[in-house]
Amino acid sequence: MKLILVGPGAFGAKHLEALSKIEGAEVVSVVGPDGDKARSLADRFNVANIDDRLDEALQRDGVEAAIISSPTHLHAAQAMDCLDAGKHVAVEIPAGDNWPDIERLAAKQAQTGLICMVGHTRRYNPSHQWIHRKIERGEFTIQHMDVQTFFFRRTNTNALGEPRDWTDHLLWHHAAHSVDLFQYQTGEAIEQVSVMQGPIHPELDIAMDMSIQMRTITGKLLTLALSFNNDGPLGTFFRYIGDTGTYLARYDELITGNDDPVDVSTIGASTNGIELQDRNFLDCIRNGGEPIASIVNVLPCYRTLKRLEDQLASKLGAIP
Repeated sequence: MKLILVGPGAFGAKHLEALSKIEGAEVVSVVGPDGDKARSLADRFNVANIDDRLDEALQRDGVEAAIISSPTHLHAAQAMDCLDAGKHVAVEIPAGDNWPDIERLAAKQAQTGLICMVGHTRRYNPSHQWIHRKIERGEFTIQHMDVQTFFFRRTNTNALGEPRDWTDHLLWHHAAHSVDLFQYQTGEAIEQVSVMQGPIHPELDIAMDMSIQMRTITGKLLTLALSFNNDGPLGTFFRYIGDTGTYLARYDELITGNDDPVDVSTIGASTNGIELQDRNFLDCIRNGGEPIASIVNVLPCYRTLKRLEDQLASKLGAIP
């Protein structure tokens, strides 16, 4: 299967590494406006071509699908361009940075019938899949998810510490991971939401700290703390507090509340969540079916983010 990769940044490299381990996957072009950066990444993973324009890459012979890991504000428009060109698309999280764009993307997917998947990797991480299967078997019920998403980004840098010209967003990107995972794991509608944010950074023009609380219709709780000011271990740490145990998950690793390791090596063909995500994308293209993180399946997450955004706007509007 021939694919193109859009966005030669930190997550573009993660996808190329994952795709190199999937039999039959062939990336034929790396797409990005910085030719030197695109060529460097293409050479690293033996990709023959680079393109500075998405429409040119989509016209390459035999291309069936695209993976988009470009800056967030381009996600929805580029994903729709791929669908309009008759190509399946997997777009990195978030699907967009506002609700109207995401709603239009979902409508475009429904219109074309092509696969549009979003990079909600937490649905694929072996640690969270182990919990999900335990819930499905009736062996574990979540009472409370306590999540910490901590980064140190007082300057505008990517996951590799490299400077960039666009800003991340605690609500529309980092909160999306945990809000979606909470809804995926509980399988319940969200009844109540609450959000507060700290001061806006004078140069980045985004909140550097945020606190989110959610409650499902049966009383399951999510407590989510997010910060770009944390000087310490970076990443997202999940604590599942349930009726039959407590588990702590970080990416693809899982331990109990008493620090005993949980073996998640048999969950999938890999212990790498990005690889499992890309495998699901390609398998659904080849064999049909709905990806675990299809735009349809993750749409409730973005509706909830819109509720949180509206609540923030209302609170800010009330400040004299």
